[in-house]
Amino acid sequence: AAVFRARESGFTLVELMVALALLGLMSATLAGSLALAGRSWDAGEAKVADTASMRVAQGFLRAQLEGQHAQRMKKMPEFPILFAGDRGEMRFAAPLPARVQGGGIWYYRLRVAEVDGRSSLVLDRMMPDTTATSMPDFGGADHSVLATDVKSVAIGYLGPDPGVAAGAGFEPAWRERWDDTQRLPMMIRIDVEPARGAKWPTLYASPREAPEAACRAWDNARARCAQ
Repeated sequence: AAVFRARESGFTLVELMVALALLGLMSATLAGSLALAGRSWDAGEAKVADTASMRVAQGFLRAQLEGQHAQRMKKMPEFPILFAGDRGEMRFAAPLPARVQGGGIWYYRLRVAEVDGRSSLVLDRMMPDTTATSMPDFGGADHSVLATDVKSVAIGYLGPDPGVAAGAGFEPAWRERWDDTQRLPMMIRIDVEPARGAKWPTLYASPREAPEAACRAWDNARARCAQ
């Protein structure tokens, strides 16, 4: 009789089915939680990678812009500086480290362009011929990708109107285009908007070269190189 009662104390079929259903529900919930944790981890890693890429790109750009050289075209009237820019593109001359292709002063172009099907922040570079009679272009230039998946870049330039000498009327202002062929901007502002996520922190850089750099003589009244 004692043996018969022990056998009757086991699970019924209904209880077993309920236990299996609860186990399946718990497994599904656990799997969903693990998948969510995996996606969160991947998103966190992507954000860290994007932040690191942004910091490297901004650090490199700041160093190049603040170390840029007032390179002039030696056989063109008034010896124009190799610098020009608008809202979406900037051209400037700056040193290349000696460990990279022998160093020297190179001509750069910062812009957003398609590279391998991805919109990227690109820095083109070439060795300019400063004895030419026209401004260099970037045909056949090398390029470096500073960041991928970039939606847009907006560049601003702080400085006075072209031809205004220091003193009366010298009122610097932010502008979206730089046409002064005799002076570098007093400050450059760069805003980068990625395809996803928040905008990069605004980058500010101040070129260090004096306007008369590389001139044979400087005409202060006309704010340009003297012939």
